[in-house]
Amino acid sequence: MNKSAGVLLGIVVAIGAISAGGAWYTGTKLEGVLQTSIADANKELQTAMVGSKGTATLELVSLDRQLFSSTAHYRVKAQGEMFGGEPVELLFVDHIEHGPLPFSRLVSFKWLPVMATSHYSLEKTPTTEKWFAATKDVSPLKGVVNIGYDRATSGNLELLPVETALDDKSTLKFSGLSLDVSASAEAQKVKADGYMDSLTLTGVAQDQSPVKIELNGLTLASNLNKSSYGYYLGENVVELTSTKTTFGDKQSVMAFKNAEMKSSTTESGTNAAGRADYKIGEITLNDKALGSAQMAWSMKNLDIPSTLSLVQIYQTKLQPYEAAAAAAAAAGEPAPELNLTDAEHAQVKASLETLLAAQPQVALENFSFTTPNGVSRTSLVIDLTKPQSLDLPPDQLGKQMIALLDFNLQLSKPMIGDLVSVQAQMEGQTDAKAVAEQATATSDMVSSMAVGTQLATLDGNNIVSRLHYTNNQVDFNGQKMTVEQFVGFVMSKLNKAGAMQ
Repeated sequence: MNKSAGVLLGIVVAIGAISAGGAWYTGTKLEGVLQTSIADANKELQTAMVGSKGTATLELVSLDRQLFSSTAHYRVKAQGEMFGGEPVELLFVDHIEHGPLPFSRLVSFKWLPVMATSHYSLEKTPTTEKWFAATKDVSPLKGVVNIGYDRATSGNLELLPVETALDDKSTLKFSGLSLDVSASAEAQKVKADGYMDSLTLTGVAQDQSPVKIELNGLTLASNLNKSSYGYYLGENVVELTSTKTTFGDKQSVMAFKNAEMKSSTTESGTNAAGRADYKIGEITLNDKALGSAQMAWSMKNLDIPSTLSLVQIYQTKLQPYEAAAAAAAAAGEPAPELNLTDAEHAQVKASLETLLAAQPQVALENFSFTTPNGVSRTSLVIDLTKPQSLDLPPDQLGKQMIALLDFNLQLSKPMIGDLVSVQAQMEGQTDAKAVAEQATATSDMVSSMAVGTQLATLDGNNIVSRLHYTNNQVDFNGQKMTVEQFVGFVMSKLNKAGAMQ
């Protein structure tokens, strides 16, 4: 044996010895790691299910431990309204390669040592047999997770393509979805990136007309960090290249292109803030461009401890009450009473006072719709504050709780005309001159009614209305008045509008 061959043999023997020793060590530690991971997962499930009218748990059913690998079986149990009201049970099998050098990583030239590599997949049961049939008896959900010695994880989840009849009137065609996920120890940081090429669902509406929904180019991305209070903060992005819905007797086609949703949340001390932005780049109806749309919401100064306290009351009291009230209504019986103990009443009151003392703000920063000839938009900002007492009469309580309210509306007359023209064409009108006259008449009528009732003013081609409230004073389109005067003013103008109509 020459020197090079001897060195190579020595390396192979060393790697084999390290791998065997490491695999034995991993095998002895594996069950504890799995149980800890499952306990952490159940905590996260409990947090994620807040307000969802459902519960879900994960449990380790069995673990068959060998020297170089182990086989684990898991059970997921879910129940509640969000799962259709009936208990759901899913079984998973997990083939686990022990570290430090799992064979599947060696052959793929990934030689960084890990504690284990998990290959999991959904098992066939009476609950999932139709799903298996749609994927030709191959597990429709599977994934790989690498577990590091620092308990960080990385891996991939895959939903296989499906093409199947859901019933005698509906079908599903799904391209599959792939999701890459990584997490630090105890999931303090989580990143996820996913993609779906297409999904098509066909069926019938209540009037028995055909319906077809098509989604194309779905992208998902998340970058999250666990807050000091146990929930996740960070950024989420959902993008959709196009969606198309075909509906009605005439099989009209409504299509959206370049839709996206971006949300972000942050934490500063005991306060949380967040925002969500929605955009649709193009909206068409029967291939005719309608326009585009945007919406942006924001929130700030939300006291976290008081919010979590109110959520706890909601989970333990209000959710069971809602379920009992729904059951009573279905049985034709009177609704039960909502009973809170003195301690719970005190908890709700104290939490509300703390929440309002932080002066939270909720804002619809922008809600706009753009057509070929006009742009309409609205915005609303509400600042809340702690009143002198929560036991005040409702009218006094409302005035004291609202520190500021600012509302702005701009309604474009040309935009109204564009939408009226589209509606007329959908109804089969082909006379371009008549359609244009109808569009102008409708926008003029809306403008005349709004200005005539003094609920709005005219600024060029825009119908404008502005409302600003603070310190019990209302400024409505330049007119200053008290809240009581404003309510009386609006009621009189609405009555006038009804008479005009």
